[in-house]
Amino acid sequence: MPIISEKGLKMPASPIRKLVPYAEDAKKRGVNVIHLNIGQPDIKTPQVALDAVKNNTLEILEYSRSEGSEEYRTKLAEYYKKRDIDINPSEIIITTGGSEALMFTMGSITDPGDEIIIPEPFYANYNGFATASGVNVVPVVSKIDDNFALPPIEDFEKLITPKTKAIIICNPGNPTGYLYSREEIKKLAAIVKKHDLFLIADEVYREFAYDGAEHYSILQEEGLENNAIVVDSVSKRYSMCGARIGCMISRNKEIINTALKFAQARLSPPSFALIASEAALDTPQSYFDEVIEEYVERRDLLITELNKIEGVTVAKPQGAFYCIVKLPVENTDDFAQWLLEEFNLNGETVMVAPAAGFYSTPGIGYDQVRIAYVLKKENLVKAVTIIKEALKKYNA
Repeated sequence: MPIISEKGLKMPASPIRKLVPYAEDAKKRGVNVIHLNIGQPDIKTPQVALDAVKNNTLEILEYSRSEGSEEYRTKLAEYYKKRDIDINPSEIIITTGGSEALMFTMGSITDPGDEIIIPEPFYANYNGFATASGVNVVPVVSKIDDNFALPPIEDFEKLITPKTKAIIICNPGNPTGYLYSREEIKKLAAIVKKHDLFLIADEVYREFAYDGAEHYSILQEEGLENNAIVVDSVSKRYSMCGARIGCMISRNKEIINTALKFAQARLSPPSFALIASEAALDTPQSYFDEVIEEYVERRDLLITELNKIEGVTVAKPQGAFYCIVKLPVENTDDFAQWLLEEFNLNGETVMVAPAAGFYSTPGIGYDQVRIAYVLKKENLVKAVTIIKEALKKYNA
């Protein structure tokens, strides 16, 4: 039998999606599964984006430009300018989702065996992107007791070697909801300039900052023209996860020229999704004001309810729509599967994302789960009730 590649064998399964077969089996048994495992908002996609596709009169779906249409990139640059980020359309490459932007970035700056430092827990697919690129993830542990704040800069410096190429952050964070302060960004900027590294910021949740806090982009930091690479996406901002349109941004022309070769190899991003994404930029601020208010209410309700459960610890997110929850169990992979296979409360159960997959350090996160508060408040309350009763039975 032909042999699977070593890289393919090492490719990690998604902790967000690996339990899907168990959820589908539960549904077939008539159990209603409340999905807290995936960041698929129930917020309506802006009507202006849907109408742009619905009312389009295209007769031929042609290839778009590999870097995305001039019109969309120009309009996108205007969007950033309103947020104190001065970017030229030529410094933007449109990608098939933020995921492709991360793949293009890793392909452009790393060679097999290189290292990238990432504060953990981090978006689980960073592990997958690194594996696919032959890159080694070097984790810096942030802790739930510190609300997942940036670890001391000394912790980063200890890990820098001749093979270190970049530091990656997600801001606001998935899975923690942590929002990096301006001061923390400046500390990271100083270290990447000192050691001549890239600073990659996944900023797909930039719109979702709470409690009066403001998102500070690495593109707002002066002196990072050669170091800064931003990954962005329409998926969460406009509740358009299925559109698969993202972008990578850098003022470093060599990075953009290199990434463009990867973009040309996959030809072009999808045309209808580009049309929808361009139209979505006309979404009024009132849309975001309402969405942010809704997420704050959901976050506060979820945390209040979780804190009522004995033995549970939850970090308070300052952005995005996720939180990490420490449960009184030894292995949340087992607990999450048990929830789907063996437990229900009045015909309902809950699907969560075990958090070990959001870490790179072995043995960490096995008592944690990620919860996405992307559901209506009544469903969040119901889900926490199910978790509370499930823990009683599981630990009995």
